[in-house]
Amino acid sequence: MSVRVLIADDHALVRAGVRGLLAGAAELEVVGEAADGTEALRLARELQPQVLVLDLNMPGLDGFEVLRRVRADVSGVRVLVLTLDDDPRSVQRAVRDGADGYVLKDAIAHDLISAVRRVAIGGGAFDGGAQAALRDAARGEHDDPLARLTAREREVLRRIAEGLANKEIAAALHIGVRTVETHRAHLLRKLAMRSTAELTRFAIEQGLLKG
Repeated sequence: MSVRVLIADDHALVRAGVRGLLAGAAELEVVGEAADGTEALRLARELQPQVLVLDLNMPGLDGFEVLRRVRADVSGVRVLVLTLDDDPRSVQRAVRDGADGYVLKDAIAHDLISAVRRVAIGGGAFDGGAQAALRDAARGEHDDPLARLTAREREVLRRIAEGLANKEIAAALHIGVRTVETHRAHLLRKLAMRSTAELTRFAIEQGLLKG
């Protein structure tokens, strides 16, 4: 079954380019395009895509507002931010608002297709530029929250940040899926976080990924 994708970007050439890239992947289906934030929110509600590829800088509602409203109003939609904005504060804000991935527009075609796939199955997708931005934003913090985690929890956290789904983590670590789910719950509780995206951001900030 194809993954339904909605593209939201105010530049027609960018939308056409992204559509063309995703069209090369047989399991991805672009079901709509939006040229501004208001249209993006409307189409997300109407079309119920599995993945929204979202630019942050758009007229009308900006990408951050679209992200917040989609999270509040549209169930089941995963959001992959695709933007030129590599400001660490923007990356942190997008994750805080619920982004499942963050890819800069200079990413090569394979990276974008891979990111859409990862997000669609419940993983996170943060390219090297976004990872570097998150590390920069965390620089200077003195707390060591990693000390709260067991070695196994750190292993699970690293694989969550790599974008692996629970079944893939279980296979990689030779443990049961329910055990992975338990570790994930412990991570969220110990780190006072609420989402996979927040766990991924934290892992990147702590240098668990060498992106």
